[in-house]
Amino acid sequence: MRIGIDIGGTKIEGIAIDQNGQTLFRERISTPTGKYQATVSAVAALVDRIERGTGKSGSVGIGIPGALSPDTGLVKNANSTCLIGKPLASDLRDALQRAVRVANDADCFALSEATDGAGMGYPSVFGVILGTGVGGGLVINGALVTGPNAISGEWGHNPLPAGDGGEAQSLPPCYCGRAGCIETYLSGPGLTRQFLAETGRDTGPEEIASAAEQGDPQCTAILEKYEHQLAYALSMVINIVDPAAIVLGGGLSNLGRLYDSVPKHLPGPVFSDTVHTALLPPVHGDSSGVRGAAWLWPSPE
Repeated sequence: MRIGIDIGGTKIEGIAIDQNGQTLFRERISTPTGKYQATVSAVAALVDRIERGTGKSGSVGIGIPGALSPDTGLVKNANSTCLIGKPLASDLRDALQRAVRVANDADCFALSEATDGAGMGYPSVFGVILGTGVGGGLVINGALVTGPNAISGEWGHNPLPAGDGGEAQSLPPCYCGRAGCIETYLSGPGLTRQFLAETGRDTGPEEIASAAEQGDPQCTAILEKYEHQLAYALSMVINIVDPAAIVLGGGLSNLGRLYDSVPKHLPGPVFSDTVHTALLPPVHGDSSGVRGAAWLWPSPE
């Protein structure tokens, strides 16, 4: 049995899956916001309930909204700030009395969809998160690519290519300390910000999409701009990695029009006479992160 835990800013989700990826147990609890030791204790208690509920023990993989520094083993780049600088992996190992594997939540999403989701069967899969933030993960031949700096897939903190919104005189600030990051345009808050700046309407992505379907010209225009920006941002990934498939996740992946419109914009910025990269919706949706955490172990231990 494999156990996966997804630590988010507001909730912690746990899942147990069998050898075939079938769900044996699933539970969500509230995250002890801003409390590191309470978070460690909550994860340990959740694993205990999973094993009691299934009557089995399993390997444990953890997805976090950040990464472990290869030099120190401490958490870095986490938007759940109470985790930053903490020895989460070793503390969980001690609490659970076993080895654990920890990875970025976008990496877990990519691994899940590449293993038994939309990207199954493709030799290379780039998983994209379009939600409160913008992240990504890369899986090649079934193996998650981490890289020496533990930042593989962090395309959201590159600048949006000039010529498609990234050249604005006043670049939007990003929480990472830079300005004009892809995340500041393509995240849910980024889309809301752009729409507010252009129309004076403070409207979220779901409302924008709904109004566009009903023929609202301003909402239609901002989605068309968003699709163009997404294509330009993904073109950088395609030009460097040339993945066989890109799987979208996060709340904005539910915009069905993306899968038809974005590929139409790719031939321009992609350095090729043809673009065969598949752009796919996720199979497991919100469950992909926690499932990917479970799949961090190639076999139960």
